[in-house]
Amino acid sequence: MVQVILLSGGSGKRLWPLSNGARSKQFLPFLSCPTGGRESMLQRVIRQIKESDMKCDITVAANDQQRDMLINQLGDGINVVLEPSRRHTFPAIVLSCADLLLNKGCSKDNVVVVLPCDPYTDAGYFEAIKQMAQAVESNVADLLYMGIKPTEPSDKFGYIFTDGELSDNVLNVTNFTEKPSVKESVEFIAKGAYWNSGVFAFRLGYIIDIVEQKYVHVNNFAELRSRYSELPNISFDYEIAERAQSAAMVPFDGQWQDVGTWNILSSIMPDRTIGNVHFGSQCRNTHIINELSVPIYCDGMTDAIIAAGPDGILVSAKATSDTVKQHVDQLVDRPMYEERRWGTYRVLDRTSGADGMHSLTKNLFLKPGHNISYQLHHHRQEVWTFVDGIGRLRLDDEERIVRAGDVIHIQREQKHGLKAITPLTFIEVQIGTDLVEEDIVRLEMNW
Repeated sequence: MVQVILLSGGSGKRLWPLSNGARSKQFLPFLSCPTGGRESMLQRVIRQIKESDMKCDITVAANDQQRDMLINQLGDGINVVLEPSRRHTFPAIVLSCADLLLNKGCSKDNVVVVLPCDPYTDAGYFEAIKQMAQAVESNVADLLYMGIKPTEPSDKFGYIFTDGELSDNVLNVTNFTEKPSVKESVEFIAKGAYWNSGVFAFRLGYIIDIVEQKYVHVNNFAELRSRYSELPNISFDYEIAERAQSAAMVPFDGQWQDVGTWNILSSIMPDRTIGNVHFGSQCRNTHIINELSVPIYCDGMTDAIIAAGPDGILVSAKATSDTVKQHVDQLVDRPMYEERRWGTYRVLDRTSGADGMHSLTKNLFLKPGHNISYQLHHHRQEVWTFVDGIGRLRLDDEERIVRAGDVIHIQREQKHGLKAITPLTFIEVQIGTDLVEEDIVRLEMNW
């Protein structure tokens, strides 16, 4: 059985303001779904894997901050490996391989295929993946790449060089260069190099043996996860692909787009608007996504992207929209919207007082039967105003029913928890000196 590892740990800063550390680009539900409605990049690639009839098990490698989004979109039927901290692709792949070996009982001979979760591709892509897995099974090479015929010079991809076939549609790899300059990429394309798609295949033991020879013994998953920061924070391409002594490549010439920018995403969106959007008569090739309740009216724009959400508003020419990545860290210091297993929250307002006290106002929605943890805070007090639905409130081990119109004051260090009986909406006002999500002490409790 082939083991597929889907890499889902990235943040997708080029798709700000709708993508952030918790709600990364692969979770944005902007692609058309065959059954109607929309699906995310992650949902699309898993659907395509299942439709391809590839005989495989799927593991999603993500980080702790993305756990709830994964559960919401995929349910509990997919194996998930969570990084304790956000790092590059090499440590994420190592942790996932250790999970397969130590927790899932896979053999070192098992074939593993690693692929990103955000390319927009057709069914032929997964046929090429099957060829890669078969080439590993046949011991054609230790490491298999998927190569894409370049359409333009680019410094966003690694480049793969080949010199002939090893077997049917499997090319011998002579060299691999990770993300050269645009000038160098022109030369590479002239020499017939392929783009690296980020898809790799190998036997499980290939990676395990490298890790054990260079870094740490892989014999205890919990210990490896606790020492995760000791693994080099480097891409798989730099650490493994560039150094591979036995490598081959399967070319793929079908539909393939790396959905990393608004320019690319807008080209595959089924509609040019999402949300409360109104166009005038003089807009051409302009896409608008509005997740706010207020309307957006646009006129006189050409080749533009407008995206509005709780984290901010982007207005950009499509050709330059990817430059937002350079500025995201200066634009926001926390997510303003998150999906959790229990529901969602949206930040409505933030203030800072001259006396060092701050306030943060949230709108929270709890799904019926779900609850936020029983908890307390060291640095803030809270006021909850219930606006819709019915719930069970636990306050210092005493329980009561709450409903629309109730107002609850929660002091610092006071234990509190909430479970929704019906769909439950309330406004939370935090007041304190340090208003961060980390100021939560979770306590044991059975509802």
